[in-house]
Amino acid sequence: MAALDLDSSPLVAIDPVANAQNEWVALCLRLEGEGDAQAHTRRLQAVFGTPDLLAAIAPLDGLLMLDDPAVLTPPVLALMPANRIGFVVAAAALGGEGAAHRLAGLHEQGYRIWLDGAAPPGVKAPPALRTVACDCRQDAPPPGSLAALFGPHLARGVDSARRFAACEMAGFDWFSGDYPHDPLLAAGESPDGSSRRRILTLLGLLARDADSRELEQQLKQDPALSFHLLKLVNSAAFAVSTQITSFNQAINLLGRRQLQRWLQLLLYARQQADGLPNLLLPLAARRGAQIEALCKQAGEDRDAGDLAFMTGVFSLLDRLLHMPMEDIVADLHLPRHVSDALLTRSGTLGTWLRLTETHPSGADLDKAGIAPAGWWHSQLHAYHWAIQVGRNV
Repeated sequence: MAALDLDSSPLVAIDPVANAQNEWVALCLRLEGEGDAQAHTRRLQAVFGTPDLLAAIAPLDGLLMLDDPAVLTPPVLALMPANRIGFVVAAAALGGEGAAHRLAGLHEQGYRIWLDGAAPPGVKAPPALRTVACDCRQDAPPPGSLAALFGPHLARGVDSARRFAACEMAGFDWFSGDYPHDPLLAAGESPDGSSRRRILTLLGLLARDADSRELEQQLKQDPALSFHLLKLVNSAAFAVSTQITSFNQAINLLGRRQLQRWLQLLLYARQQADGLPNLLLPLAARRGAQIEALCKQAGEDRDAGDLAFMTGVFSLLDRLLHMPMEDIVADLHLPRHVSDALLTRSGTLGTWLRLTETHPSGADLDKAGIAPAGWWHSQLHAYHWAIQVGRNV
């Protein structure tokens, strides 16, 4: 297999998929670009022909979005283990000659198949293919309309907490879309926000290079924050050989630079021990890691990378804290170029941030001076990091 070359291939749009417990369970993958089935097959071989993708998203599943199963030739399938990759196939494809038989055969080989949307009039899906996907941006199916026995069913384009609730009532198990950004999802959290205010205070102390004793005093005042920090440093992310039991040990193990980074992410940690994980956490982690990777690709130094990471993580604070970003930026006293990126998406950091908020086109990347291969590797790095953060924080 030739080396991965995405400079001449379509970009890969990636969307996280979560279950009703706010845990990432899969990533939806769609190769963007036009061309005939043979060209699309070659692009699939280029993307899946290296170990980077499956290693980066482990242990999550990959759900490949397809308009036509004809592109899944034997050489392509050889690169896609059935226990890691499933196919979300447009139900309209059932109207094509041999498509239904092809999908039924893939199901028999152990691949999971989601039929996306409605089949053509007069065309029936093979009886074995009962798991469905649906673009729910306009509406959700009626409550209880999906057979739970054949799930997990996938709701795509879920754009609000209300739409999420409707999709869950309909029988969907997995969800993808912008609904984590809806402030209503945080309505059940403790309204005082004391842990988050204390984290902001700690970040301020780190910014002025306060001594460890001051940091410990702040941590000791917040049991929830203390729990999260000690849990983090004892997690697999750090692979420590001895149990960390004190704040001073934790601070020394992490180092001030890493402590600052993890405190930024802990802003998004669940506020109640029995609460659901906050879906903004892995999203913020992914943005921060990807902008930092782009900064490194641009030849910037470590300090610039730290600010790039901060920009990505802080970009969702207005959603988290239910505050205007202007007020947040004023309280944090951020460097001017970071503030400009957060407020107006201006400057280089702002351009990178805007790209991480969308699925950019090749023209968008070209305008920003980013090679498609560089964008791809920044995506893989960022999703790998976000998956680990979501499992450890």
